[in-house]
Amino acid sequence: MTKVQKITLSPSRDIPFNKLVLSQSNVRRVKAGISIEQLAESIAQRTLLQSLNVRAVVDTEGNETGMFEVPAGGRRYRALELLIKQKRMAKTQAVPCVVREGGIPEDDSLAENDERVGLHPLDQFRAFKTLSDTGLSDEDIAARHFVSPAIVKQRLRLASVSPKLHEVYAEDGMTLEQLMAFSVTADHARQEQVWENVSRSGYDEPYQIRRMLTEQTIRASDRRAQFVGVGAYEQAGGGILRDLFEHDDGGWLQDVALLDRLVTEKLAAEAETIAKEGWKWISVAVDFPYGHTGGLRELEGKPADLTIEEQATIDALNAEQAKLEFDYQDADELPDDVDQRLSEIEAALMAFEDRSVVYDPADIAQAGVFVSIDSEGRLTVDRGYVRPEDEPPAAESDLRQNVDSSSTEGQEASASVQRTAISVAGHSAEAEEDNEDAAKPLPDRLITELTAHRTLALRDALAENPAITLQAVLHNFVLTTFFRFASSGSCLEIGLHTPTFPAQAPGLKESVSAKAIDARHESWKARLPKNETDLWDALTALDGTAQASLFAHCAAFAVNALYEPANRYNQGRVSAHGVRTRLDQADVLARAVGLDLVQAGWRPTVDNYLGRVTKPRILEAVREAKGESSAQLIDHLKKADMAKEAERLLDGSGWLPEPLRLLDVAPSPAEKEGEAGALPEFLSDDEEREVAADDDRPQCQAAE
Repeated sequence: MTKVQKITLSPSRDIPFNKLVLSQSNVRRVKAGISIEQLAESIAQRTLLQSLNVRAVVDTEGNETGMFEVPAGGRRYRALELLIKQKRMAKTQAVPCVVREGGIPEDDSLAENDERVGLHPLDQFRAFKTLSDTGLSDEDIAARHFVSPAIVKQRLRLASVSPKLHEVYAEDGMTLEQLMAFSVTADHARQEQVWENVSRSGYDEPYQIRRMLTEQTIRASDRRAQFVGVGAYEQAGGGILRDLFEHDDGGWLQDVALLDRLVTEKLAAEAETIAKEGWKWISVAVDFPYGHTGGLRELEGKPADLTIEEQATIDALNAEQAKLEFDYQDADELPDDVDQRLSEIEAALMAFEDRSVVYDPADIAQAGVFVSIDSEGRLTVDRGYVRPEDEPPAAESDLRQNVDSSSTEGQEASASVQRTAISVAGHSAEAEEDNEDAAKPLPDRLITELTAHRTLALRDALAENPAITLQAVLHNFVLTTFFRFASSGSCLEIGLHTPTFPAQAPGLKESVSAKAIDARHESWKARLPKNETDLWDALTALDGTAQASLFAHCAAFAVNALYEPANRYNQGRVSAHGVRTRLDQADVLARAVGLDLVQAGWRPTVDNYLGRVTKPRILEAVREAKGESSAQLIDHLKKADMAKEAERLLDGSGWLPEPLRLLDVAPSPAEKEGEAGALPEFLSDDEEREVAADDDRPQCQAAE
């Protein structure tokens, strides 16, 4: 039996620093890791934590000279040398050393560096937590370990994640980026619940984890949060989730009910202030549906008179603007400062144009105001609308035009006594049953909402095509004149009657079509006379092109391509005599003007379609747009997650649900049956993941 040779360790001894010299056998040539200055500070705080590896220096005859070279530990040697130069340590200070004999110096130096193992990030997070628990501030910890306070906060946040998830991370069951995502919330139970869901479904990308952890919250950039103010929300006791590793746009507000209450209270307070102006009614809501002022008469107020100082300011701004434009009229490009100044002047002049409007007190007593919030969270006050039931009788209207000044004062006094009726719209949630076992027909309400988008887009497209509009109106007239017993086959309800939208589709008010129609309407409104008695002469003065354009704009408001359940129009796509129904005529008109709902800005989202239909309908949409393989990527998900992922997959695909398609245009899948399309990024094994910047993720401090 072979005898096992016992291992003898190299002896250690304390050697004065002035007896040590650097060895040329040290393999480290490239400077990396912690700087010599930082290492010196660490030694000053904690003393030397690791001995130097030294060998005796011998003369030509092999005798020891009393000096020792340092082949391993050169950075520690230089840090000690710096402390001596700074007179913070004596030259004769004894240094702990391991004295090596035999072997190869370069081999020792290489082994010491190769065999060094840095801390696992989790150990580092926990160590920072321990330091914090001892009472050290974030700044103290940062100074002691040569990192920024922001990095300390990040590591402490990661240390606060659920211990169960720490165990998964320690066993390489999740990535550091995934652990960062879980740090968005401090709720360990919620973290563990989400991890259980995503780890089984594969729906585990960091952005997906963050989305699931924040799905019951409101973004700080939401119009409601901007209106109330995050500070006021926090002061009221509301909590905010923050992400220390990604740009979070202000974070997420957790208490949605509290936020809604604060919004309602602030809007109601604003309405009470406006009520002092004497309006008959005020309607308050976070947002009003598109076309909510339809059927109401808008008062014609006049801008408040300018003061002498304001007029002088306007004159000065106009003069400065004219001078700058004259000075740089031949320039190919304006200097940045000049361009900025012109923008400032334009904004200042616009502010004067948008000054408050003055209304007749008698009109105020009969009219109302809409109070809401715009998309940026700013208060919006839309004054001066009279409801049909509040219109004064004709005799009273004539009498009011002839009253003297004393009577007007009496009306003002009466208006001041009137109590304004304020109504605040609440939030309502429509409960919809959802049988996920079959691709049942689309709900009537959803079809109505979808066709509301189509109707609005068709109005816009028709207004841009005067020739087609004239032909459509002529078609309507011919039906009425020569086919007296024909069904109501035209979608152009000439009267002129403007159909309303019975169901307010999500995003309708902010759609491209709505904005285009509103802009065109305001442009024509500015060109037309204020008094209707002057209208005929004004129209006569327009040339043929302008008349045709105005005709198209007005006629387009009569378009009704809405699906309306329990209505005689939709009892059959074609009547018994083969006469086209209203919806068929809408298809004809849409093809004639080249209507493209994708180009008009409609895209499938969770709110406007995917969250409103069954799972088979969602899969059908993805299958039509992206192919079977893409549908299989999400067919295992729960409906809410499936709808969200389908929205991402369908983005940019141009897919439309059936009610928004033309009859002769069939959907074409992006890939052939059986062929897999490009996988989403989160499912691709070959996709390189971005590496976060050093200051955005925890870093392991190199050992000495």
